[in-house]
Amino acid sequence: MKAMILAAGRGERLRPLTDTTPKPLLHAGGKALIVWHLQRLAAAGWREIVINHAHLGEQIEAALGDGSAFGLNIAYSREPAGALETAGGIAAALPMLGEQPFLVVNSDIWCDWDFARAHLAAQALDRHAHLLLVDNPPHHPAGDFCLAGETLLSAADTLSEALTYAGIGVFWPDFFASIPAGTVMKLRPLLDEGIARRIISGERHHGRWVDVGTPERLAALDMELAGTHASPTLL
Repeated sequence: MKAMILAAGRGERLRPLTDTTPKPLLHAGGKALIVWHLQRLAAAGWREIVINHAHLGEQIEAALGDGSAFGLNIAYSREPAGALETAGGIAAALPMLGEQPFLVVNSDIWCDWDFARAHLAAQALDRHAHLLLVDNPPHHPAGDFCLAGETLLSAADTLSEALTYAGIGVFWPDFFASIPAGTVMKLRPLLDEGIARRIISGERHHGRWVDVGTPERLAALDMELAGTHASPTLL
């Protein structure tokens, strides 16, 4: 099973930090955000990683190299200036991801979910995507989706408690097969279509999750991690 880390975004909300540094290389707790993911993926047994990039992507490749420093093999999916959005970026990387389900992780989050659980989700035969959901953060109080058991529903279609998509999911390649390579496309339209077809499942994570979307949230996470995960500066 391979994993893809989404690292192509411009990081507009993190400016001016991202004017000169791509957001996956911004630091919290002594490590680049993407390094937290890489180390936890390696610890959970991953070896093959795909990283897409666009804005300042050469810095990402220079910092991470071929992944051998983390016990990983990293391949890069290079996108044009402006990037392809989430669904478009995943579709462009499908030739690198193979024919089996794969894990997708946003680079601009911090989460303590056990990546090994992705293997359990990938064993299901009746779904095309599996999303990790978390409690709604203060900056996104309305949430995105609801759960009926393990079935994902739109928050607008039910009175159940709404939750926020964590930016972590397991996807089957055919979920993106209809998107021509090079297409700019967001993920939400595909998710809405999959919800209507009842082919997406989900689970709720009760642990720590942070959407590192602003300089203020990055600084708060840095202070939190410095006190609980002290380590030498990496990258």
